[in-house]
Amino acid sequence: MTAQLEYPDVQDADALLSVQGLWKVFGPKAQRVPRRPDLAALDRADLLAQTGCTAAVRDLSFEVAPGEVFVVMGLSGSGKSTLVRCLTRLIEPTAGSLLFEGEDLRAADEKRLRALRRSKFSMVFQHFGLLPHRKVIDNVSYGLEIRGESKPDRRRRAQEVIDLVGLAGNENLYPEQLSGGMQQRVGLARALANDPDVLLFDEPFSALDPLIRREMQTEVVRLHREVGKTMVFITHDLSEALKLGDRILLMRDGAAVQLGTGDELVGAPADDYVREFVREVPRADVLTLRWIVRDPRPGEPLDGPELDADVLVRDATRPVLEASRPVKVVDGGTLLGVIGDEEILAVVAPPNHQPA
Repeated sequence: MTAQLEYPDVQDADALLSVQGLWKVFGPKAQRVPRRPDLAALDRADLLAQTGCTAAVRDLSFEVAPGEVFVVMGLSGSGKSTLVRCLTRLIEPTAGSLLFEGEDLRAADEKRLRALRRSKFSMVFQHFGLLPHRKVIDNVSYGLEIRGESKPDRRRRAQEVIDLVGLAGNENLYPEQLSGGMQQRVGLARALANDPDVLLFDEPFSALDPLIRREMQTEVVRLHREVGKTMVFITHDLSEALKLGDRILLMRDGAAVQLGTGDELVGAPADDYVREFVREVPRADVLTLRWIVRDPRPGEPLDGPELDADVLVRDATRPVLEASRPVKVVDGGTLLGVIGDEEILAVVAPPNHQPA
């Protein structure tokens, strides 16, 4: 059973991107599905059997705050790639609202959409889509060329982002002369060159080798720290989602299952599906002390060491196990409670994970 989610008010002025009741249905007379409660309630198999339609995105509502890395995660067929294409109407939504900076994107005509895609949004795809006959610097500046900027201006901006993504010295190489990771850096630089408000990533690293993939994830973290762009990142990889995301939307069969921070998904899974999804995650690497803090017991001393509530359990393990007294957990100077060996060991070495 899908968990009930509490969605924020999409009219919240703090939201950069607001999505409310979004549907994308493929098939004959698709508009009837979200309009009719009896059809909207059908699961994927029954909906296909009764109507010939497939609901790739089902009644999704969420907000993305300025500067947030918002990750959409799910297995193949969950609807996450369809969703990201609906956000800029590369795929036309069937129903629902899309607001960007308060503007109704579904009401935008083709001219306005082109302007938004050139100046406000940039997308990084799984397949690099580089122009093979153009050098790196010309690939990076391509969007600026389409926008009509002068050659000196676009080459200057292209060089800035080439330096930013670690490609300095490769400006005059062609894509075929670059490794997969370097080609993806070119794609990332091209997306950044337009100075967009929102970067959309559609599983950009899934075709890369594991080592290069981890390097590119670290690169995205670094770039976000340096340029502060709002990012919507699509992935099927939980470790990638936990590494990158401020919040994570987990999808299944087009619908939302849970929306929250990484530690909320791991520490308080909404249902058995989420619980199974996060089962292999090392909890000590994700959960903070606020998840395991307890009230002091009667007569328990409160003169032990002090740790902040947002410290990861992993980083608190040694100080807690070495302390002779319970460790105080504080949040902004306020005492939340204490933790000791018992609370730490329950996370780092739970009974069902003890070695045989």
